[in-house]
Order: sequence, then C-alpha cells, then structure tokens
Amino acid sequence: MILTIDGVAGAGKTTLARYMQGEYEDRMSVYIVHMDDLYDGWSDPFGPALERKLVAIAAAHNEKRPLELTKYDWINDCPGPAFIVPSVELLIIEGVGSGQSSIREFVETKIWIDLEPIVGLRRVLARDGFEIEEQMRRFLQQQEVHFVQEGTRAAADFHLNGLH
Repeated sequence: MILTIDGVAGAGKTTLARYMQGEYEDRMSVYIVHMDDLYDGWSDPFGPALERKLVAIAAAHNEKRPLELTKYDWINDCPGPAFIVPSVELLIIEGVGSGQSSIREFVETKIWIDLEPIVGLRRVLARDGFEIEEQMRRFLQQQEVHFVQEGTRAAADFHLNGLH
C-alpha cells in the first residue's frame, strides 16, 4: 500500500508521516520517503526528474522490489549519497508534490494538509534557518503552480488542517 501526504511547505506532513509510522510499524513494515530527498535542488523542484523518481518508486513498490535512488545534498547543492527504498507493506511518501497525478493510480490513500502558505513559511524558516528565505519564497510560488496544475488538493481522499 502507498499513502501520500501532500500540502504546503511547513504544514506538518513529516510529523504526520512519523506518527503514522509509529502507529503501524508493530503490525507491518513501513518506510517513509521524504520528498526533500527527491527534489533536484531549488531550481526545478517539480520538474520531470521528480516525476520520474516518483513513478520509479511507485512501480518498484508495486513490483515488491527495493529501489536505489540518489538523495539530494542541500548543503552542497548537488546530488548526494545513494539510499534504498525497501520493499515494504506500507510506503508513505510525504512532502510537497507527493500527491501528483503521475503516481495516483498506485496510491491507495491520499492525504492533503491545509495551511496558509505564510504560516508554513514561518515554520520552515524557524526549522531550517532564515538564510533560505529567498529560496523558500520562490518554492512557495512553484508549489502553488504545481498544486493548481496537478489538482492535488481536489484529488486527496482526506483533508486535514495544518498540524503542530
């Protein structure tokens, strides 16, 4: 089973994913894929490369096989180390863009978390540092375009309000 958790940056997607992992890991194998590991940096986070990675993850999960990917190195702004997405019973893909249309056919449950983007921005900057404010403001614009193009919110099975 694949479950996605999407919504604006800073809405609490990672928090919900970790909570769900804790709730289910005693009954089944669970793994979380973080979208931050999949983006190709700030320049084109929602481009074709991201779609290819998500489709590969979903296909590998459907075929019950592990998949090796490259994690993005945000500090050095380049591709980083490899990591393995294992074959598990519950795969949680969390982060902005996780609910995109290219993988919806593989996804059993799609969750959307609502939050005012400016509140999310404040949360992200408090968490990750104010030196990324310029990049985050561009990211917020890109995420909004992505959400509109993809119809992500409307496609979700469940809608939640921003988590703390």
